[in-house]
Amino acid sequence: MSFTRIGANITALQSMNELLRVNRLIGVGLLRLSSGKRINSVGDDAAGFSLSRGLEARRRSLEQAVQNVGTAKNVLTIGEGGYLAIGSILQIIKEKTVMGADDSFNSDQRDAIQGQIDALVSEIDDIVNETSFQGQTLIDGTFTSKQFQTGAAAGDVFGVSLNAADAATLGVTSLAVDNAANASTAIAAVDAAINTLNTNAQIVGEYMIRLSSKEDFLAIAVTNTESARSRIEDADFAAEQMKLVRAQIVQQTAFSSFAQANSAPQLVLSLFR
Repeated sequence: MSFTRIGANITALQSMNELLRVNRLIGVGLLRLSSGKRINSVGDDAAGFSLSRGLEARRRSLEQAVQNVGTAKNVLTIGEGGYLAIGSILQIIKEKTVMGADDSFNSDQRDAIQGQIDALVSEIDDIVNETSFQGQTLIDGTFTSKQFQTGAAAGDVFGVSLNAADAATLGVTSLAVDNAANASTAIAAVDAAINTLNTNAQIVGEYMIRLSSKEDFLAIAVTNTESARSRIEDADFAAEQMKLVRAQIVQQTAFSSFAQANSAPQLVLSLFR
């Protein structure tokens, strides 16, 4: 392009276009360094934006699932506490029935033992009624087929059922120690109740083990999902800083070239001197 043709300064226009492009790159670099993200709008990377939003949604869902697992474990801990408290009472009742099976006690003493047993049986039902979570009674036989969302997908659920531990279900309501024979029958009934309660507590323990395993898995899934999102969306500060320095250098040279291109047509004036 001849510098003597001044109607259109193509060199200056080209330099200006390059300067505008570099300015945009510097703006993008500064935004990425200030926000910490490589993708700050859909226009930066449409596919990457969509993918990163999906990963972000999954990560947040998994984090909520971790919270749900914690809630489930809290429920089971409360239920387990109720079972253990009732188990302690059954041990005391067992001692009283063994005491009543001894013919060395007279009728008044047996009446006193019977009163203690009856009071302890009533305490079992009190514990059952008080073992609850957010208004739901846990070990009266109504907390069955309950589901906890323990994953990000619709079907990722964990079912829980807690067996009843009230006096009637355990069988401890018809205990009598008015004579040695009835006391022996009561001993067998208490032993059966203790075995039933131990089974109930064992089921809770198995639930807890499974939930702990799910909790560990979810924690790993959260980390991996966030790592994948970060690789797509977050800025690499070292790389962005390097790009920014390069763009700033190019900006200075482009500005200098633009200034020189604009001054070149002025040389035509020398032809008229």
